[in-house]
Amino acid sequence: MSGTVTGAHVLVYPFPYFSHIIPILDLTHRLLTRGLIITFVITPNDLSLLQPLLSIYPPSSLQSLVLSIPETIISKSHVLIAKIRATREHHYPALVHWFKSHPSPPVAIISDFLTGWTNDLAREVSVKRLVFSPTGAMYLSYSFSLWLDLPRNDNPDNVYTPIVFPNVPNSPIYPWWQLSFVYIGGKEGDPDWEMYRSMNMANRVSWGAVFNSVAELEGVYFDHLKQEMGHDRVWAVGPLRPIDDDVVGAMHRGRPSSLPPDEVTTWLDARELRSVVYVGFGSHMMLTRSQMDVLAAALEHSGVPFILSIRGPNGKEDGEIPDGFEDRVADRGLVIKGWAPQATILRHRATGAFLTHCGWNSLMEGLTAGLVMLTWPLAADQFTNAKLLVDQLGVGIRVSEGTEVIPEPTELAQLLIESLDENRPERVRAKELGKAALEAVKGGSSDKDLDELVKRLSELDNQPRS
Repeated sequence: MSGTVTGAHVLVYPFPYFSHIIPILDLTHRLLTRGLIITFVITPNDLSLLQPLLSIYPPSSLQSLVLSIPETIISKSHVLIAKIRATREHHYPALVHWFKSHPSPPVAIISDFLTGWTNDLAREVSVKRLVFSPTGAMYLSYSFSLWLDLPRNDNPDNVYTPIVFPNVPNSPIYPWWQLSFVYIGGKEGDPDWEMYRSMNMANRVSWGAVFNSVAELEGVYFDHLKQEMGHDRVWAVGPLRPIDDDVVGAMHRGRPSSLPPDEVTTWLDARELRSVVYVGFGSHMMLTRSQMDVLAAALEHSGVPFILSIRGPNGKEDGEIPDGFEDRVADRGLVIKGWAPQATILRHRATGAFLTHCGWNSLMEGLTAGLVMLTWPLAADQFTNAKLLVDQLGVGIRVSEGTEVIPEPTELAQLLIESLDENRPERVRAKELGKAALEAVKGGSSDKDLDELVKRLSELDNQPRS
C-alpha cells in the first residue's frame, strides 16, 4: 500500500450502542499502535466518540466512514431488533459500494456480534470477517448452543423450567425466563426470530473471533469455541480499556452528569480504604420502581458508605429514588444522576465492592480493579456473566436476578455489609484475578493474542483475493 503506513487495511464496524462502541474503540487503538490501517464505521450521532483517536492518528492510519441510520425506526417487537434490521438495510448497500470503489479496500472486516450480516457482506466483497464480541466467551458459547440446539420448554406456562446446556462447558442451567428474549418470545418462521438465529449462525462460521476477555478467566470457553468454530482463530485481547496516561486514556467518554468527576473523586478521597460500595447499572439498564425501593431501603439500612449511579427517569417512573432518600443518607451516600465516571470510581482506593448489573464492560472494569461484585443481572448476557462471576470465578455474591428474584431489603443490606469484609474469600480471589487480568495486557496472554491477530491480518494483506 502507498504512503508511510504499511500495515494491513481493516474495516472496523461496531454496533451503534455506546457500550458496544467503547470496547471496539479501545481495540482499534491497540491495532493502530501495531501499524494497521483502520477505516472505522460510525454513525453521525456517535462520531464524537471516535474524535479523540482521529485527533492523534494521521489520515494515512485512521479514517472514519460515517453512515447514518434513519431516526424513525418503528418496530412491533423490540428496539434492538429494529436497529439490527435497520443497520443491515441501510449500511449493507453503502458498504458494498464503498468497497468496490475504494482504491485499496480492506482485507478484513472486524464487526460486532450483532452485525452477523457482515459475514454475507465479507463474502460478497471477497474479504475475511472476524466477529468482535463485546461480551465474554461463556456467553457466546451459550448463545451458539441455544440457536443451534433449539431447546424446548415442554411446560411453557412455567417460566422457571430449568433448561440445561450440556454441550457448553460446565453444563450451565438457566430458568426459561432468562433465555434470549427473542428466542422465548418467538418461534421458527417469525422474521425476528429467524433473523436473530441467522445472525448467531453467521457469527459461528466467521473466519475469526476477537474477545474483550482474558484467557485466564475463560480458558475453557475459548477452547470450546475453537472446537465449535472449527479453527484456532479465536483471540482473547482484553481487558480492553483506555491506555493509562495517554491522550486516549484521558478522552471524554461520558455523557451529562449531575456531578463533575473531580467532585466524585474528592468525596472518595475523604473515605476510608475499601469502605465504599459502588452501585451502578450501566448505560442501558434502569431499575423498576419496586426494585429501586428495595435497593434504596437496603442502602439506607446497611449503614455502609456508597455511591449510587442512576439514570434519569426520562419521563418514566422507573429509575426514580424514593422521596427524601438523598437527605437521609447525605452523611455517607453520594447519588449521581446521569453519567458516572465508573472506571475512576472502581479504581479508587476507597471503593471496596461493586453492585452491578453484570454488563460485560462493568464486569471487566470491576475485575481489573480487584473488587468483590454483588450481582444483579437484568437482561441479555448479564445472567451468564453473573454465573461466571459467582459460580466459576468465585468473585461474586449473588444478590438478585431481574424482576423474578428480588431480595428483602434487610437481606440485601446484610450482603452489602458482608461484601466489604476483608476476610471474604471472594475478595482474595478478586485481587488475584484482577492482577492476572492486568498482567495479560502487559506482555501476557492478551498481548500475545493481539500480536497473533495482527500477524494473521497482515498475512491476509499478502494473499490474493478469491
